[in-house]
Amino acid sequence: MARYTGPVWKKSRRLSFSILETGEELKRRNYPPGQHGQARRPKLSDYATQLREKQRIRLMYGVSERQFFNTYLKAVKKEGVTGLNLLHMLESRLDNVVYRMNLGRTRNAARQLVNHGHILVDGKKVDIPSFQVKPGQTIEVKESSRKMASINDALDANLSMADFVEFDKETKKGKFVRLPERTELNQEVNEALVVEFYSR
Repeated sequence: MARYTGPVWKKSRRLSFSILETGEELKRRNYPPGQHGQARRPKLSDYATQLREKQRIRLMYGVSERQFFNTYLKAVKKEGVTGLNLLHMLESRLDNVVYRMNLGRTRNAARQLVNHGHILVDGKKVDIPSFQVKPGQTIEVKESSRKMASINDALDANLSMADFVEFDKETKKGKFVRLPERTELNQEVNEALVVEFYSR
């Protein structure tokens, strides 16, 4: 299945979860889309709850079904808690690190910057959004791209920057300092349900 490119707000309302992590999608209408959206919601089965959680996390990070499952398989093989390993691997994706540095207003915008070759990792161009950034690696905007309006607009929007990354707005250069603590990530998601879903 390809990456989801449909209306994000509608999908957020269906999942009762802000995919963009801003909460904007649910402010006006916090019920599912469609003519029966405001009807009484039936109680979800365990399977439906696990599936919904998997979809929430997958769509939040903007990865395809296959990419998400392959990431889960890698997380299982690593030492430690599988759910936390999964989140760490998703947070370490280059497009996500670029997003956390506020170079893009959304993860889709950050992914586009990576795809178009505007981002350097340790001085080398990397145009693969799923590239796994290691703690200590430097991320910077290519010199010829530093005056791009979309990048400067995102930086001027002054969105809150994650504590596990550093970024200098003047030099357009930053560092992935460390893996995030669980408390620094979205508290609305329950990664344990994803592990249960794939462990059936």
